Amino acid sequence: MRAVIQRVKEARVEIDDKVVGAISKGLLIFLGVGERDTEKDCEYMANKIINLRIFPDADDLMNLSLTDIKGAMLVVSQFTLWGDCRKGRRPSFIEAARPEKANPLYEKFIGLIKEQNIEVATGIFQATMDVHLINDGPVTILIDSDKIF
Repeated sequence: MRAVIQRVKEARVEIDDKVVGAISKGLLIFLGVGERDTEKDCEYMANKIINLRIFPDADDLMNLSLTDIKGAMLVVSQFTLWGDCRKGRRPSFIEAARPEKANPLYEKFIGLIKEQNIEVATGIFQATMDVHLINDGPVTILIDSDKIF
């Protein structure tokens, strides 16, 4: 499982000019599910992201987590995180999970976040979405459940 995590002042997702998910201060998560991912990957990613200390404390050091600041999370599915561009000019998505596998794991991840009493907004799985955000910092972090980066 892969995630691009962006610390945001606000973020929203629109489909056909209609807002389907929005948050104020918190994290925008682009989440990609790989073919080999399991619920264990969901658990690792949820725990890691919730407790990631990337918000500033009183001394302006990155010492606070999403739970510390009582922030929200906007989760957007993005299979293109599995795009392999090492050969040719068009990405290969062969390692991305098929929708019938990816959607339940995407939903499991969201459920794990909600279990921690964190406000969660989402996009719509497999929809073409417009994502609007104000990146705070900017701060952008990449996480892979296989810990390859």
